[in-house]
Amino acid sequence: MKKFLNQSYQTAFKALQNFIEDEKNIDQTGKISELIAQAFHRGNKVLICGNGGSLCDAAHFAEEFTGRYRKNRRALPVIAIADPAHLTCSGNDYGFENIFSRGVEAYGSSQDVLIVLSTSGNSPNIIQAVNKAEQMNITTVGLLGKDGGKLVDRCDYQFVVGEQTSDRIQEIHMVILHIIIEGVERILFPENYV
Repeated sequence: MKKFLNQSYQTAFKALQNFIEDEKNIDQTGKISELIAQAFHRGNKVLICGNGGSLCDAAHFAEEFTGRYRKNRRALPVIAIADPAHLTCSGNDYGFENIFSRGVEAYGSSQDVLIVLSTSGNSPNIIQAVNKAEQMNITTVGLLGKDGGKLVDRCDYQFVVGEQTSDRIQEIHMVILHIIIEGVERILFPENYV
């Protein structure tokens, strides 16, 4: 058992190492941090969505902004499209493929930012959310996995984590999200990082 557990830790470590060795990923993280900071500065907001564990990651990302990440600062407007009443109502009335696009339509405004999480890049409800965001002049950021699936090159900004299992992909996605939060805070609240 110990041997297999060690292999899993090593696989997770190598997945992160592979991701950060590509400097484009570091540059992209900085660009997205600036994008979000500018959106907040303008009075816009961020929406975020995903399925299953990715929805949990989306909610985690949102609460780090509306609550606190490392140090006290004002609350920032990030909405995870995760409300059970909305998801079940929209799913029942409009189909599961429209649960996130309905949320984008309800909460989104021009020049907001939508972050989508999909370990395959093929989730129909995530694709529909991106379609709706495009119609509404909302900037899109995709955190994808494997080869990026149908969403590859569809978002304004993207990360494609080239791992093959959802767990490893989601682990890297959460690291990306945390570092984006730090980047936004460093721009807007540099005094918290002295």
